[in-house]
Amino acid sequence: MRTMISEEAIQLIKDSQAASIHAKTLVAQQLSLIYDNNWFNIWVPKVLGGGELDLKEGLALLEELAYWDGGLGWTVTLCAGANMFAGYLDGNLAKEVFSDRKVCFGGSGRATGKAVWDGESYKITGFWRFATGAPHLSHFTLNSFIYDGDEPRLDAEGNPIFYSFFVPRDKVLVHYDWDSFGLASTASHSFSLENTVVEANHAFQIRPEHRIDDNTLYRIPFIPFAELTLLVNYMGMYRRYLTLVEKFFFEKSADENWQAKYGKEYFKKVDGLQVQLESDRAKVGELTDQLWLLALQDNPLDTVLTTEITSTARGIVKHILAEVVTLFPLLGINAAQNGREINTVFRNIFTASQHSLLNL
Repeated sequence: MRTMISEEAIQLIKDSQAASIHAKTLVAQQLSLIYDNNWFNIWVPKVLGGGELDLKEGLALLEELAYWDGGLGWTVTLCAGANMFAGYLDGNLAKEVFSDRKVCFGGSGRATGKAVWDGESYKITGFWRFATGAPHLSHFTLNSFIYDGDEPRLDAEGNPIFYSFFVPRDKVLVHYDWDSFGLASTASHSFSLENTVVEANHAFQIRPEHRIDDNTLYRIPFIPFAELTLLVNYMGMYRRYLTLVEKFFFEKSADENWQAKYGKEYFKKVDGLQVQLESDRAKVGELTDQLWLLALQDNPLDTVLTTEITSTARGIVKHILAEVVTLFPLLGINAAQNGREINTVFRNIFTASQHSLLNL
C-alpha cells in the first residue's frame, strides 16, 4: 500500500499520541508537523497556498492519518474540511486570511444562531457545540439564521434562510467542555457569540453555485464531500484496529494450547474482516471516482449517487461497529486498559460514530 506520510512523520505521530490524549488537545509537536506538511490546507486552492489535492488523493491521506492516530486524523479531517471554505470567500479576503501558515478553521454545521443584518454588518448571537480543534483554531465557523431587524429572512418557499460565517478567534468565547469517551485530543469544545459584530464579507453559502474559486472540488456539494472525508477517517481507524487485533492473535499463538483451541478460528475471522474492509475501500473509491468525474464535467450531481454515498457510508459504519464489538471480548483484559493503543482505537471508533453524518 502506497504511503503518503514519511516514516519520520509516522514515528512522531505515534510518539505524540499519548501526550495529546493526556493534554486533551493536539500538542506542539503534532501541530508543527501539520503546519510543516500543510495538512490543514489540503483542499485549499494553490493560489492561496494550499495543496489543492484532488478528492481521491486527499481522502487517501486522511485515511492514512487516521490509521496512525484517530484523534490527529479526525482533527485534520474536520479542520481541513473547514479550511476548504476558502473557495467560497471573497478572493482578496481569502488571500489575506490564508497568508498565515497556521490558519485553521473549525466549528459547527448546525444552524442555531441568530444573525441580525443592519444593512452593513451582522450582529450574531448563539451557542454552538463540537468545534474540533478549538484550542488552535484561528477562526470559528458557524451557521446562523438571518434576520432583518426582528423579522426572519425567508426564502421563496417560506423557509428560514441561514448563512455560514467565519469569525476570528478573538471575537469568540470558547467553553472548554469536551470530555469524551474517545477522540480526547480533538478538543471539540463548544463556543458562543453574544451580539458580536461580523463583517458582511465573513458570510458565505456552501453551495457549488456560490463558489468563488472554480477548482473542481468546489463543484461538489458539501454534504457528500463531508460524508466521504469522515467515512475514510473512520475506516482508517478500523483498519488500525484490525492490525492490532491480528498482532495480538500472533502473540497469543505462541501458546500452543491457545493456538490449538482458538488460532484457526480467530485468524480466519480477522482475515475475513480485512478482506471485507478492502472490498469496502474499493467501493468507496468507485463512488469517489464517480463524484469527481461529475465535478470535472461540471455536471449536476444526481440524487442516486448522493443517496448511494450516504447509504454506503452508514452501512459500512454499522458493519464496523458490530465487528469491533464482536472482536473485543477476544482480546483479553489488556484491551480494556487505559493507555493501550487498542483501547484508544476502540474508544475513538465509538466516539466518531456519533457524528451526525455517520450516526445510524
